[in-house]
Amino acid sequence: MRRWIATLSLMTAWLALSGIRTSAADSAPAAAKERAFSSPPSTLRPKKPAMTPNSPTQSSAPSTIPAGGSDQASSTNATTGNAGTPSLETVYLAGGCFWGMEEILRKIPGVRETQAGYTGGWLPNPKYDDTHDSKSGHAESVKVVFDPKVLPFEELLEKWFFRMHDPTTLNRQGNDVGSQYRSAIFTFNETQKKTAETVKARVNASGKWRRPVVTEITTASIWYPAEGYHQKYLLKNPGGYTCHFLRD
Repeated sequence: MRRWIATLSLMTAWLALSGIRTSAADSAPAAAKERAFSSPPSTLRPKKPAMTPNSPTQSSAPSTIPAGGSDQASSTNATTGNAGTPSLETVYLAGGCFWGMEEILRKIPGVRETQAGYTGGWLPNPKYDDTHDSKSGHAESVKVVFDPKVLPFEELLEKWFFRMHDPTTLNRQGNDVGSQYRSAIFTFNETQKKTAETVKARVNASGKWRRPVVTEITTASIWYPAEGYHQKYLLKNPGGYTCHFLRD
């Protein structure tokens, strides 16, 4: 009886020990599985892209181009005439439409600058339409800046000015009629005035003109540059209207 009890006790202890081992063995895979899903594998983590010079995710500073650059035209104030160049002289000449006058004058050797404009009248800041019908008193004129060492004032008048227009028609040149088309020399000093009077008298006595020379000689007053489209008009519009030419 005692042997049977002892045997039964040993069997009970063995079964109990076997159950503990089985339970431990079963719980290990479950724990491992749980750990495996608790954090994602390293291969699923996104990688930061490498930055290369041509990478579209990089930004580069835009190149800057100076406004205007080499195409930007420089401007000068034509009304300053011979400012800063005391060796040059200025005179305003009128003899009909300033288009034809300027086209001849600008090509003369010794002439440094020409500009079409209005002068000799009473209306401030005149426009082209203001000169019509003698409404402003201004004459269509050409400002001439010249080098007297190359082109003496006397030569400018006798060889060029009195030959490019008819100085015997009062307030008229060709088909252009009105005081704005008068023949006039606007002088800047007493020397120019005396030279102009001398040349006028000589031309008048030359017999080249059938009628008396009526060119006005007066002191230069305020100069008003003409509108841009009048400047160098025949240079920009070859074949345009003109009644000016050099007479023999």
